[in-house]
Amino acid sequence: MNTYILNIETATTNCSVSLSKDGETIVLKEDNDKNYSHAERLHVYIDAVLKEGQITSKALAAVSVSKGPGSYTGLRIGVSAAKGLCYGLDKPLISVPTLEALAHQVKAEAGVIVSMLDARRMEVYSAIYNSDYREIRETQAEILDESSFSKYLEKGLVYFVGNGVEKTKTLIKHPNARFVDGKLPSSNDMGAIANSKYKKSDTEDVAYFEPYYLKDFVALKPKPKS
Repeated sequence: MNTYILNIETATTNCSVSLSKDGETIVLKEDNDKNYSHAERLHVYIDAVLKEGQITSKALAAVSVSKGPGSYTGLRIGVSAAKGLCYGLDKPLISVPTLEALAHQVKAEAGVIVSMLDARRMEVYSAIYNSDYREIRETQAEILDESSFSKYLEKGLVYFVGNGVEKTKTLIKHPNARFVDGKLPSSNDMGAIANSKYKKSDTEDVAYFEPYYLKDFVALKPKPKS
């Protein structure tokens, strides 16, 4: 029996939904709208993906969602949609680490992959994986400087991927650094991870699951009126 999983990725400006069958993406719908139009587009994309995949929502084995880190608002929208679907359909919820899925956009025979998302100023959220996508350093929020990731760069090739790359390459000039430009987390890379977790019954409590924000959300104070 085929395992169909709906995958939702909203951690950045990329609103992305895919349908995977036995870990392989069969339908993908996404759009990188820098205005964060997730609230308007997400459910439209979900309907479109199921329709193109020619299955009903009841045929899904599970729903997977990108758990973060990432945009507070984006994560809230994605997780809320996934939890609503799981609750209404009585399906399991699977969470996929955003940076782990992002790392799968790099195909490397050796070296390490630094999966990174842009944060404020010179800060990034990053995690480090080997060429088999096994995590070798947990997710951290860190401020970049010229010596960032130096212990990995001295040992071999380091592939940097994600929207934190642009500011990283202005600082890091090591010959072992490889920068993969223009990549954002995508639901296209979630299916295999979600399918593996499904097989192991590695699921979340739909009622209590919360996104992984990494840092507490800080509401900015409104500017005083002149």
